[in-house]
Amino acid sequence: MNRNQMRNNTPWQEFEGPNLGYVHQLYEQYLQDPASVDQEMRELFDQWGAPPLYESGEILPQKNMQAADNVEIMQKAVKAVKLIQQIRMNGHLFAKTNPFANEKDLDLHLLAPSTYGISDEDLQAIPAKVVWSAAPDRLRTAWDVLMHLRDVYTGSTAYQFTHINNAEEQEWLSHIVESGKAKREFTNAHHLSLLKKLIEVEEFEGFLHRTFAGQKRFSIEGLEMLVPMIDDLVRQGAHDRVRHVLIGMAHRGRLSVLAHVLGKPYEKIFSEFHHSPNKDLFPSEGSTGMNYGWTGDVKYHLGADREIEADNAARMRLTLANNPSHLEFVNPVVEGYTRAAQEDRQVAGAPGQDVNKAFTILVHGDAAFPGEGVVAETLNLSRLKGYQTGGTIHIIANNQIGFTTESEDSRSTKYASDLAKGYEIPVVHVKADDPIACLEAVFLAYQYRKKFKKDFLIDLIGYRRYGHNETDDPAVTQPILYARVSEHPRITAIYTNMLKKNKVVSEQAVKKMKQETQERLKKAYDKMKTDEKQEDELVQGIESGDEFGIKTTVPSNTLAELNRQLLEWPEDLTVYPKLEKILKRREKAPDGYVDWALAETLAFASILMDGIPIRLTGQDSERGTFAQRHLVLHDFKTGKSFVPLQHIPDARASFAVYNSPLSEVAALGFEYGYDVLAKDTLVLWEAQFGDFANVAQPIIDTFIAAGKAKWRQISNLVLLLPHGYEGQGPEHSSARLERFLQLSAEQNWTVANLTSAAQYFHLLRFQASKAGKEDARPLILMTPKSLLRNPRAASPWTELSQSSFKQVMEQPGLEKNAETAERLILCSGKVAIDLETEWESRQVNDGRIHIVRVEQLYPFPRKALQEIVDRSKRLKEIVWVQEEPKNMGSWSYIEPRLRELARVPVRYVGRPYRSSPSTGSPDVHKMEQQKIMEEALLLTKSNTVMAGGHTHE
Repeated sequence: MNRNQMRNNTPWQEFEGPNLGYVHQLYEQYLQDPASVDQEMRELFDQWGAPPLYESGEILPQKNMQAADNVEIMQKAVKAVKLIQQIRMNGHLFAKTNPFANEKDLDLHLLAPSTYGISDEDLQAIPAKVVWSAAPDRLRTAWDVLMHLRDVYTGSTAYQFTHINNAEEQEWLSHIVESGKAKREFTNAHHLSLLKKLIEVEEFEGFLHRTFAGQKRFSIEGLEMLVPMIDDLVRQGAHDRVRHVLIGMAHRGRLSVLAHVLGKPYEKIFSEFHHSPNKDLFPSEGSTGMNYGWTGDVKYHLGADREIEADNAARMRLTLANNPSHLEFVNPVVEGYTRAAQEDRQVAGAPGQDVNKAFTILVHGDAAFPGEGVVAETLNLSRLKGYQTGGTIHIIANNQIGFTTESEDSRSTKYASDLAKGYEIPVVHVKADDPIACLEAVFLAYQYRKKFKKDFLIDLIGYRRYGHNETDDPAVTQPILYARVSEHPRITAIYTNMLKKNKVVSEQAVKKMKQETQERLKKAYDKMKTDEKQEDELVQGIESGDEFGIKTTVPSNTLAELNRQLLEWPEDLTVYPKLEKILKRREKAPDGYVDWALAETLAFASILMDGIPIRLTGQDSERGTFAQRHLVLHDFKTGKSFVPLQHIPDARASFAVYNSPLSEVAALGFEYGYDVLAKDTLVLWEAQFGDFANVAQPIIDTFIAAGKAKWRQISNLVLLLPHGYEGQGPEHSSARLERFLQLSAEQNWTVANLTSAAQYFHLLRFQASKAGKEDARPLILMTPKSLLRNPRAASPWTELSQSSFKQVMEQPGLEKNAETAERLILCSGKVAIDLETEWESRQVNDGRIHIVRVEQLYPFPRKALQEIVDRSKRLKEIVWVQEEPKNMGSWSYIEPRLRELARVPVRYVGRPYRSSPSTGSPDVHKMEQQKIMEEALLLTKSNTVMAGGHTHE
């Protein structure tokens, strides 16, 4: 480390020339007798050791030794430095960022010179460069420095940077703030434009409040500056030719952002209010769906897209994501949008990423940001290679209250933003009533993101003029606060008064702006009333899933060549010997059978040859939870990695695979967002065990299952959920198949539980073929665990090149039994393999039992099953067999559908009703599983509890 580096990393950077020389003199004295040195200097020496010139062994020039007049001056300089450091570190505690805080309430004496044992006169006698080596020339004394830094750190804006460990970032932030480079040059035209925008926001909110009294809108009043701030970020991006800006936010202020940033016509917004049902009948929500029959969503959940052209002729697309009531859960979805917008997937190998093509703006609630765990999960994604987007700009729309809960009851931290500090995200707190300070904050945020490719957070501190929604009376729970709110001037009045004082605008001009805005609102409302005859398209609920009709076979020679290429790796790559032996077995696959993992890999390879990109993520997905996949090879000696699927010569699209963090809700939300934007891509998310999807339930319920019905948002996402009862306990058995089936309607997705590798191969290829199509829908797949290596689940090589996906499969060897069978056993997934094993072990086939596997559960394969039932002329009963308890699995979903197509009784065989998915004892599991087999395959009735048709809850 050179001399300058040492000084820049220690307190010695504050001392220059003669003063540094005097520090050396004191250090010599300290070495002889520490007690003879002033306590404050002694503490510096104790902590930091020798000053840098002394450490280097150089002899100080004599003129430096004579520089300081006496010890007292040096002691005062040290105290002044400590005061300045206090301002930099803790100035945010004394800043005037709260619109309702009085300056007298701030404990400013902690920043007073007297607190540090020095006077104003002392500071005026100390040169500025002594306490701040980089002080601008206009600052002559330490007093000037103190006043300047107090103005910077304790005004309408407060900064928290000291938690950032990277010295370059911290130095850049401090410099740009302290030097004034974060200040914006505002011309009169800029001021007038900003005032006009604020008037538009205020008049729009006021018009809604008067015209649609009592209807929810989650108004932005009290945080009106949010709109110009987002607008300014968009403009900065447009200037840099950013292609996409993707925005996520909850309800508060959404209508204003839609109108004034996304350009959604006023009349369209008014129409959504006007179509709301009678508030006396439906006081809680206002869904257009109640009037028009399709599901739809409430107006303050809706998103929008807009394409704009910047002054430099660059075109940019703005997207405000649709958002359910689950507040912060849109965050990872929008991050997924952004990653998809940044990547080039039409190339072989790994996708190329350009973080300058798109960026994210996320608007948070002050109660939700620290309260919702998905926020922390999303922040954790921000610097991971599979998820990073080059920095997100976060804005906390801080109205200092959550519904009716005050801050001290909703978080354990001083600031709503404190969670971000753990991820080393710079934080700026800014008063929402200071428009200039707000725009300077977004300028700093954008420039930081541009330079360091990292997240930045703005805590926009304002208030909420009305209740949580416009039907609430907030004075019931916060009477003192809302007494102050009712007396507090609106931001347009505050800003207008400032501009009038500076002779930027006249009262007449302000009145004209307001009048023009009011006339535009009234005109839009009148137009809405005359265009009332618009009809909303009905979404038809189609249950049939019998049509398949897409060729998914791949020529055998093509598959063989792909198999050969996948087993090639660089000569300098030393694959783990044990793994190499396992992989080399695949060389013989074309002459025999294909297991589950190889079928998957061959499907991926052939999809890439078709020009369809693939993205696979999940916990341990590179290797596979069950050590079955091995898509990434690691050099046994160096750790270097190699991905064979990224080196297929004939691939025409990218392949990406990433191990996800230990996250479900944010990780799955990210993949859903990626999939929605990257419509050309096959996107797959895999849970380590299927039940891990429990944690992602809000994403599944509110986005994946209902996104198309609520927002007409198309997704082709694949969920791979390991499912099956092997005696591993309650939490490693069930992917909660019943929940997905309960949510199945209107062809919202496909739910399947497969039994062979070929079936998986063809279904993956079918799903990939739907990428970018209007009839695309998610695929929920119960993937196996023990079947991954079970020979009975392996498929002949020829089935990949000659067969196709079958929604139902008759048990091989029993096809003729349909004509003679008295009992038709229907089942799905792993239990079908158990039944096959048990059946063959008995070596009895008298034709009275037929077994059929229902591979696709939803959409229900009615036609295929009906054909089998119609062929079974001697049928006396249909038995549904499952491993899961009776109140779980497929039974509740499948029973009414079977009864509709059957002419005979329908019975259940499986575990009884239970609150837990399975037993924790392997021995009990085996016993239960055996009873299920016996009850299913024997034609004698059982009175045991396992016979579900005779049990009660």
